[in-house]
Amino acid sequence: MTSASRLQGDEIRTDDPAPRFVVVGGGITGLAAARRLALLAPEAVITLIEREERLGGKIVTERVDGFTIEGGPDSFLSVKPRGIGLCEELGLGGQLQGTDERHRRTFVMKAGRLQRLPEGLTGLIPSRLGPMARTSLISPLGKARMALDFVLPRKRDERDETLAAFIERRLGREVYDRLIEPLMAGIYAGDGRQLSLAATLPQLRMGEVRHGGLIKGVLASKRAGPIRDPAAPTRPPFLVPREGMDALVAALEADLRDRGCRLITGVAVTEIGQDPGGSAYRLRLGDGQILTAAGVLLATPAFAAADLLDGLDSGAAVALRAIPHVSTATVSVAYRAVDLPRPLDGYGYVVPRIEGRPVLACTWTSSKWHHRAPDGHVLIRGFVGRAGQEAVLSGSDAELLALVREEFRQMLGITAEPLLHRVFRWPQGMPQYTLGHLDRVAAVEARLAARPGLLVAGHAYRGVGIPDCIRSGETAAEQVLAAVQAARSREAA
Repeated sequence: MTSASRLQGDEIRTDDPAPRFVVVGGGITGLAAARRLALLAPEAVITLIEREERLGGKIVTERVDGFTIEGGPDSFLSVKPRGIGLCEELGLGGQLQGTDERHRRTFVMKAGRLQRLPEGLTGLIPSRLGPMARTSLISPLGKARMALDFVLPRKRDERDETLAAFIERRLGREVYDRLIEPLMAGIYAGDGRQLSLAATLPQLRMGEVRHGGLIKGVLASKRAGPIRDPAAPTRPPFLVPREGMDALVAALEADLRDRGCRLITGVAVTEIGQDPGGSAYRLRLGDGQILTAAGVLLATPAFAAADLLDGLDSGAAVALRAIPHVSTATVSVAYRAVDLPRPLDGYGYVVPRIEGRPVLACTWTSSKWHHRAPDGHVLIRGFVGRAGQEAVLSGSDAELLALVREEFRQMLGITAEPLLHRVFRWPQGMPQYTLGHLDRVAAVEARLAARPGLLVAGHAYRGVGIPDCIRSGETAAEQVLAAVQAARSREAA
């Protein structure tokens, strides 16, 4: 770790041949941004500052007694290219593994019982009629209502609508409540009656506009298929490094150190100001030290970026604070396989909001992924907390464990004492793309456009997944570098 005391007296000159950049936030967004800066401007002085003692943000992996336990995301989507792309660039491509196909089934809770999720969902939407016709998740009346999507006219009004309003308009309320909502909640931990369709799943509205219906749009997209290199290998939909998600963080950290980047952990940035001439930004650290840079990239949660911008641009801070966030937690529990009444033959289950239960999903981790539990043992993870259901998180870790164990008892028949458990809390960890989200993001970007060399990036803006965060950080890095280079060119002219 680079000592913050070494930053004292760090000044910037307009004739300095090496531009200086600071990335605030050491999660996957900030790490990816710093790496892209180092690749594009190897002569630059790049400093990354993370207030916590460790890097990685919500990517945290613990290894204990042969178990590999993920506290945050356990994988990333392969269809979005920057997850695989970055892993391959870092030498992790050969270590990526998909889910265990032997247990390829997922369940949805209905009236307190688990029923198999019908196959053939594309982007959360049914794209195969056979499985939907056979599923008991949806009643015959609900299936008939869903079929009306093929004849209902498209909405002419171009105004945004909530995700729930769109699905109910096209497929009916039962399909939304029983099928789409629990799957959506697993992505956003949100309330579909608040989430913006344009900000979360704009391709669904595009399908309606172009093809006249939601299912017809999904079918057309499926027939067209993704644009991909025919020589490229076919990838499973979800991928993770065999050793755990933190292998990506470790590889990024090693890469940044090899490139000469300064990594400061355990120190917070408390304030950002700008020189009167506007040629540099000054960042005050928690111990009073000052760091000066031509370009600053805030890869923090939106509310944290707002706190830093209060004294510099109150308008941007207001827009950032208007992005709501939801708190969540994960509880992982390990057992001996013989203590389970039956094998966990599947990936787990999701729980619709209308079931009224505190646990929103359960992943059978050791069935879903290879190398997550030693032979003869199982690892299960429960998810707690979503929009409108955060009160449960006020309990202690022991209370959260008891809550999840009761869920396992009721749904899986597990009464044995756990071998071990881990509770990971994520206060305000999930941004909510509610109606008006894209307008709020545009307002932030418009305000910061007046301050060249200052950008924000991360999961609060245009995507919450790992590949989205990587892309956000890398794009912001390219933009901040271009702004600084343009300013230096003007000064030199």
